[in-house]
Amino acid sequence: MKHLITIIGPTAIGKTAMAIKIAQHFNCGIISCDSRQFYKEMSIGTAVPSLDELAAAPHHFIHNKSIFESYTVGDFEKEAIAKLDDLFKTNDYAVLVGGSGLYVDAILKGFDTFPDVDPSVRETVRENYEQNGLRYLQDELGLRDPDYFNKVDQNNPQRLMRAVEVSIQTGKPYSSFLAKNTTVRQFDPIIIGLEADRPILYERINQRVDIMIEQGLEDEARKLLVHKNLNSLQTVGYRELFSYFEGEFNREQAIEEIKKNTRRFAKRQMTWFKRTPGVSWFDYKIESSVVIDHVLTAIKP
Repeated sequence: MKHLITIIGPTAIGKTAMAIKIAQHFNCGIISCDSRQFYKEMSIGTAVPSLDELAAAPHHFIHNKSIFESYTVGDFEKEAIAKLDDLFKTNDYAVLVGGSGLYVDAILKGFDTFPDVDPSVRETVRENYEQNGLRYLQDELGLRDPDYFNKVDQNNPQRLMRAVEVSIQTGKPYSSFLAKNTTVRQFDPIIIGLEADRPILYERINQRVDIMIEQGLEDEARKLLVHKNLNSLQTVGYRELFSYFEGEFNREQAIEEIKKNTRRFAKRQMTWFKRTPGVSWFDYKIESSVVIDHVLTAIKP
């Protein structure tokens, strides 16, 4: 039996370090399912693993796409499953790590086929968004699919638009099409969750943002400003700095906004992951040896 050791949890909790230690123990590769670490133009603001970390274990789906490419969760599912099939040819283990719950679910459970959306519906939704802003999408999705609304990144217009389009087209909640018929996978998932008390997590997030600023996030964002409307750049850390560059915030306010929005994002991540069945939760400070022992115990003979 093949085993996919899956590490989940909110941003800044220590998933990368844990994933590397587990991958080293099992001498296996790591599949990243962080939906922003795919993009090679974005490094500092997406907390891409350092060169030392990347060298410590084989990583896949890090900087494998450009912000100018269209890349959906469905695309990721197909490519990641193909990569896992390849990895499992020579190893009974692989590690999946990331904070993007939708992408984790894509690998572990798969998705149903979504219905086609009439171009007129898509155009109407886009026009309403352009005229009325993000609030229109948030209100529409909150009304039509409160369950998905509470899970999704509510500041990501592309995902909101997609969910609203499908809901309007079908008259059914977007979430009703997610993983309705669980896909049979050729591996056994062992899911490890890392968590911390909220004050500790929030302090770790604040510290991480400060480090990103020190590492040059402002310069990285400034180079991307001209492309700010791309879906890939509707991301915490970049969006706030774009507003600063355009005079909406001063620098200090922008940094505080990044911290605040990252904390909100972490809260949504935990809401999503706490609903994930079969997760074994550990404190973020747990020794990797304890987690490895748990994995070995969980492996079915």
